[in-house]
Amino acid sequence: MEMVLSDKQGEQRTRTLKSFRRDAGANGKDTESIMFFLSPADVKDTGFLTYDYDDVSKNDDQWLYLPALKKTKRIASSDKSSSFMGTDFTYADMTKRNIANYNYTLLKEDMVNSDKVWVIEAVPSNEKEKEETGYTKSVLFVRQDNFVPVRGVSWLDKGGKLKYMEVKKLDQVDGIWVSSEVVMTTKKDKEILHQTVMHSRNISFNQPQPDETLSTRRLEQGL
Repeated sequence: MEMVLSDKQGEQRTRTLKSFRRDAGANGKDTESIMFFLSPADVKDTGFLTYDYDDVSKNDDQWLYLPALKKTKRIASSDKSSSFMGTDFTYADMTKRNIANYNYTLLKEDMVNSDKVWVIEAVPSNEKEKEETGYTKSVLFVRQDNFVPVRGVSWLDKGGKLKYMEVKKLDQVDGIWVSSEVVMTTKKDKEILHQTVMHSRNISFNQPQPDETLSTRRLEQGL
């Protein structure tokens, strides 16, 4: 993966990463993922581990390993709405949203590029979800042919800011749709405050991952 971060002056920083993900749990519906920063030097060997539970009653677990401190930090629920490593993505954005925690309204049907989409409003159904994500509501543009959200706008709970998500490139790998280029932009009024472009490449599926690959021990060992 590659992340390109741009501030409002247009200054850019580029980060490279490698990530692994697998279906887990007794029912195969949980997701475990781990990523390691490869460059630049100031973030090299930083690791991030997420256990994403299908059970709505369980809080997702996240850990961040900081090599300079040689310490693994567990991400508290109160911190999940904060920026992930200085990007426009939050820690909450790095997990799947549980659909049971939202109320939905189909606003209309529309087009994104040449694809038909449903425009759906999603509002957190409880304060816990609102506080963890930091969003009061989102409007999603979901493609009708493959059910992939290709555009989104989210209203932040504080500061009057909006987050805009745009899938710039969508590929099929082994029959699975993958958002291989995603842009997340933070705006206030019409001013762009910050932007993150995330590229994914060399994606492969059905690669067995042993338990130790997605563990806090591996997080601290690194690649």
